[in-house]
Parts: sequence; C-alpha cells; structure tokens
Amino acid sequence: MILGIISAMSEELELLLKDMDIKEETKRANMTFYKGTLGDKDIIAVVCGIGKVNAAVCSQILISEFNVTSIINVGVAGGIGKDIYPGDVVVGTNLVQHDMDTTAFGDPHGQIPRLDTFDFKCDKTLVKAALDACEEIKEINTFSGRIISGDQFISSVDKIKWFEEEFKAMACEMEGASIAQVCYLNNVPCVVIRSISDNANNGAHMDYEKFIPIAVRNSTIILKNMLNKI
Repeated sequence: MILGIISAMSEELELLLKDMDIKEETKRANMTFYKGTLGDKDIIAVVCGIGKVNAAVCSQILISEFNVTSIINVGVAGGIGKDIYPGDVVVGTNLVQHDMDTTAFGDPHGQIPRLDTFDFKCDKTLVKAALDACEEIKEINTFSGRIISGDQFISSVDKIKWFEEEFKAMACEMEGASIAQVCYLNNVPCVVIRSISDNANNGAHMDYEKFIPIAVRNSTIILKNMLNKI
C-alpha cells in the first residue's frame, strides 16, 4: 500500500512533512513529491498548487509514476450548509465540479459531457476511516456529504445559497473534484477532507491567520489517526 497525500498549499502539509521520515524528493511538473514513511505506512506527500488543473496533473503523476494505491486530499474549504462553522471538518462522500456548465445542451450544472457519472464518489472505507479519525478530536464537529469544486474564489452569499439549492453541497473549494475525477478514471480509491474557514451562508468567518494553524493541526491529527485505521 502506498498512500498519496495532496494539499494545495504548503501550509496545509508542513506539520505532516515534519512527522514523516522522508527518504527521497522528486520534482515533476514544478511540484515536489516527498517519498517516505509515517508510522508503518508508505507515503508520497505533495503540494499541488491551487486550482483544478494543478490538482489533476498532480493526481495523475501520483498514480502513473509513483503507483499510489489510494489518494487523500486535505485542505481548507468554505462552508455551505447553514450548520457548518469555521473549524468544523467536512469529509467528502462525493464531489462535483460546480463550474462545469453545458446546460445549453440539456445537461445539469456540474455534469461533465459524455461521462457516465455526475458525481465522483469517495471510497467508503477511506470515508469511514476519516470519520472515525475525526471522532478522536473532541473539539471539532464533523460532517460528511457532497463537496463541490471550481476554479473560482466564491464570496457571493447568493452563489453560496445557489450551491446549496442546486448541488445540496456542504462545502466548496478549488481542487477536490478534479482529484476525484482522476481517481475515478484510474479506478483508484480517494477521499477529500476539508477544514472549514468561513461560511457566507450563515455569516460565520474566522481570520485567515488565526484559522490556518487550526486547520493544519486538525488535518494532521486526522491523517495520522487515519493511517492507524487503513
């Protein structure tokens, strides 16, 4: 078993890298892939950069060149569900690209034309391991459900409300659905785990400089707990 761990930003991965026994660093597509171990698990950890293209390229390299058997994506997201607040965690059960729009041809928003699925489902075993790991952090609330992704930074309350109505989504970000699509096409299990930084739908927000250390700490604890369960 070789686990690929992807974050979009270096801050999101720094604590995990400190805990890893890194044996090799490889550069591909302007990304550094850290090969090593954490506990008894073989890990390839990488910062992919922001956006769907970066995330997709990174995922394919992990699968094709490093032969990972599963991919875990961790990072920050904006909340959509009204009960979700900064510091909460959403574990994705399925993902959709909200900025895919071929409605002119009769497709629903988010449908990738000529693909045999609307959403990209996360692996049930990985989802359960993530949820079980989250339960060990007593001070956070954990949710599971749909996460949506797009190459847009969303600040509009109306857009967030539309996301909730159209997609029944719990969180939105900029990478997860493209990672899940690559995993779907390659038949590789994946899961997306997101710490919530704000929620325009209920007016909740947290100062970014204050939030990032909380998100990094939570995601690192979750990942380390997960490794003991898979």
